[in-house]
Amino acid sequence: MKETGMTTALFAQAILKFMLGVVLVGVLIFVPAGTLRYANGWLLVGILFVPMFLAGIVMMVKNPGLLQSRLKAKEQEKEQQTVVKLSGLMFIAGFVLAGLDFRFQWLPLPGWVSALGAAVFLLSYALYAEVLRENTYLSRTVEVVEGQRVIDTGLYAVVRHPMYAVTLVLFISIPLVLGSLISLVCFAAYPFIIAKRILNEEKVLEEQLAGYSEYRKKVKYRLIPFVW
Repeated sequence: MKETGMTTALFAQAILKFMLGVVLVGVLIFVPAGTLRYANGWLLVGILFVPMFLAGIVMMVKNPGLLQSRLKAKEQEKEQQTVVKLSGLMFIAGFVLAGLDFRFQWLPLPGWVSALGAAVFLLSYALYAEVLRENTYLSRTVEVVEGQRVIDTGLYAVVRHPMYAVTLVLFISIPLVLGSLISLVCFAAYPFIIAKRILNEEKVLEEQLAGYSEYRKKVKYRLIPFVW
């Protein structure tokens, strides 16, 4: 009975956060646009939240612990708290600027760019799911949990932070889906934000996760092969 209660509570928490996310993104995009007739906005909402909903159901059934860790968002590390705030500002500004760009037609991108952006976004989403499959210790916060071990296979044999590598492509494709060049300039801040997160995260892992020092020597690149 206790386990059933925990599962029900987790499901309710996941649904609530999902619905709040849909409403928040919708408000940030469509209110600045001044209309609901923003096709690119609906395209983003669809490709963002439909796969997210399906992934949530899969995690709920197969690995509720992973879902619970993904819902956890409160950072303990001060540097990571700064990263979260900067990321939040980037998303807010990027969505609002995209809506305004559509409304006033400042620097709209052609339709084929949005279609390409959507394809890249969905491909990145698939890779993101693969990262979650490979590493069930992944959390939205920087921490080391009991029993955690170093993952060095699959995408983790290519770069040390494949999840961040995937989100880099994922987030840069968002303004392309929205058809906004101005928004793209805003989202271009993400590589610098995620670099700050990675440097602090590696410091934590170096101190708390057994075998991570050896892993760093084995896999040289953090985010992009042959670059960094």
